[in-house]
Amino acid sequence: MNFATWSVSAPAVGSAFLASLVEFVEAFTIVLAVGTLRGWRPAMIGAGAGLGVLAGLIAGFGPVLGRAPLHPLQLAIGVLLLLFGMGWLRKAILRAAGVIPLHDEAAVFVSQSALLAAGGARRGGPFDWAAATTSFKAVLLEGLEVVFIVIAVGAGRGLLAPASLGALAAGAVVLGIGLAVHRPLARVPENTLKFGVGVMLSAFGVFWTGEGLGIPWPGQDLALAGFAALFLSVGVTTAALLRRTLVEVAR
Repeated sequence: MNFATWSVSAPAVGSAFLASLVEFVEAFTIVLAVGTLRGWRPAMIGAGAGLGVLAGLIAGFGPVLGRAPLHPLQLAIGVLLLLFGMGWLRKAILRAAGVIPLHDEAAVFVSQSALLAAGGARRGGPFDWAAATTSFKAVLLEGLEVVFIVIAVGAGRGLLAPASLGALAAGAVVLGIGLAVHRPLARVPENTLKFGVGVMLSAFGVFWTGEGLGIPWPGQDLALAGFAALFLSVGVTTAALLRRTLVEVAR
């Protein structure tokens, strides 16, 4: 693999890993709450069903993507990826500036636990469909974002396998740490991860959109680093300006 090819595959793996890490942490927090309060059997069955649906979607759409025309596929994915990445980056900037509160997995665990406790903690007896459904929805919804990210950063250049490996590695890391500590992963710097992921997804979005339109990027694949640096500098600068504005308004 030459340097230019690695310059694209490495960001694809890294983006898929970091973005998936965030989504897996959020899903794990809810499944942990379900298992702790309502029993691990419905929690695991619900999570397993969610993973099964995701696997079916990947198996169904993977061959379709392989037969799709290259440039229209790159254009469609580029636009969607840019919108998706800018959404992540916008929220990360607002959180970094203090405009909106930081995401707190411990608080999510407490709120989910309260909702589940309100429904009555049931262990044994009839199968707890409400608990299984909660676990299923958490895994499916967060997993759909993982699938989209993997497809977005991997399709068009034959990078689905590296991107998938990045996502699987993130899942293994979250599962391993979660099983070891058996508590919400509140110490994961989620906003920092979302900031970096927003930068990378936005950079991929611009790159794929240009590829789909037939734009010859200077340096070809190496242009990705330039786009990432641009989004990062704009994001950091915007967050600093917003934070300074809030301080001045508060005086």
